[in-house]
Amino acid sequence: MECNIINPESGEIVPRGIAGELCTRGYSVMLGYRNDPQGTAASIDSDAWMHSGDLAVMRDDGYVNISGRIKDMIIRGGENIYLREIEEFLYSHPKIRRRAGDRGAGPEIWRGVCAWIRLVDGEHATEDELREYCRSQIASCKIPRYIRFATEFPTTVTGKIQKFRMREISIAELGLGGADAVKTA
Repeated sequence: MECNIINPESGEIVPRGIAGELCTRGYSVMLGYRNDPQGTAASIDSDAWMHSGDLAVMRDDGYVNISGRIKDMIIRGGENIYLREIEEFLYSHPKIRRRAGDRGAGPEIWRGVCAWIRLVDGEHATEDELREYCRSQIASCKIPRYIRFATEFPTTVTGKIQKFRMREISIAELGLGGADAVKTA
């Protein structure tokens, strides 16, 4: 079994300690999707590397930490913006109970991060207050452009947040265009 962490744009192996896409190959990697040659070609390259879609970092000791999903990354002006990093930061705010990030990216223009925020019961916060909290701690390109306060998130029957539904709701509420113009985070 082999494992590499690659730059998703260039396909080059990244140094240890740098985030990239986790790729594996070997006896335990699937041969492909049944009756889906396009899906197989999108997941397994010509050298038999399976592209997991997971963002990962390989440590110096060879262990790998999964840090998110490729589709949860925005590239803006050469900067990689990891939505999970923004979500984890927002968790540090004492008024925030549960949050989830979404992104809005039109075909020509990057529209910014949309954070869905659930406050601790009895707390009140404003969008400006949360943005100011972010300004003192994270890069300006990572500060949510849109903030939506929610009492609940769309979830599956097992409780997993449905980010595609959050995206659809955000698009409709913010008037950002058709669902195909925004990628899900």
